[in-house]
Amino acid sequence: MLLQTLIAENPSDCRSELSRKICRLFNWVQPNGILRDMVCRSLLLKLENAGHIKLPPRRGLPPQLREKSNCQTDLFSDNVFITDDTSAIHVPIRSLYPLSIIQVRRTKAETLYKHLVNQYHYLGYTQPVGEHLKYIIYCANRPVACISFSSAPRHIGSRDRFIGWDPQIRRNNIHLLAYNTRFLILPWVRVPHLASHILGLTARRISEDWQQMYNHPLYFLETFVDTERFAGTCYKAANWIYLGVTTGRGKNDLTHQKNRSIKAVWGLPLAKDFREKLCHEQT
Repeated sequence: MLLQTLIAENPSDCRSELSRKICRLFNWVQPNGILRDMVCRSLLLKLENAGHIKLPPRRGLPPQLREKSNCQTDLFSDNVFITDDTSAIHVPIRSLYPLSIIQVRRTKAETLYKHLVNQYHYLGYTQPVGEHLKYIIYCANRPVACISFSSAPRHIGSRDRFIGWDPQIRRNNIHLLAYNTRFLILPWVRVPHLASHILGLTARRISEDWQQMYNHPLYFLETFVDTERFAGTCYKAANWIYLGVTTGRGKNDLTHQKNRSIKAVWGLPLAKDFREKLCHEQT
């Protein structure tokens, strides 16, 4: 098997190096020419779990992710360092101005994002597959929140009815949507209206950031809110639109039975003519 041979011939390669070599070997790239590295790594893990290949051992996590203390970054050098400053921030939002929202995907500060989300978000950190961006929001040099967006799910009934596209157009244009996968206000931060303010800051810049990273814009954002935990108040305050609920079955369901909590679906158009953009073939 070609993959087994490639692994055997490169015993010193880590998993990410192998993944990149495989992408180059098969010319497995995104439309903008970037290697489909994370998709390839996901496939390799599935092949290993099925017993078809044996991957090299996982390399140890960097110290920043092993520490149980808070991290911060230098905004200008992207250096990650550790601090124990978790003192409470409980002030009016105007006291935090100006906030800085920093896109950290493919920077050294991405390590900080992973650490904060893994330690303080109730779902922890999982590595997104496909196109995605990650942001850290700072007050001065101190992080107060994290937010990320990833490629949108292929089919969400309430969303698709709201947009009004047919299945073929949806398959062709789904890359023009992004899904808010994680949103974390750090637990020692208690600032009224901060969450909706961050959603607004992100919405104003994300299409341009996506264009810069992936060579295409975004016209619509979406997210799922666990109705057993949250009411979606900050999304409503940031002018997101309630679209409906999920079926509770998950994208890989084969039983057609509810197997997870119901999620409320919220969406945000990023352009006045978003339906025209999404419901027609892109040139």
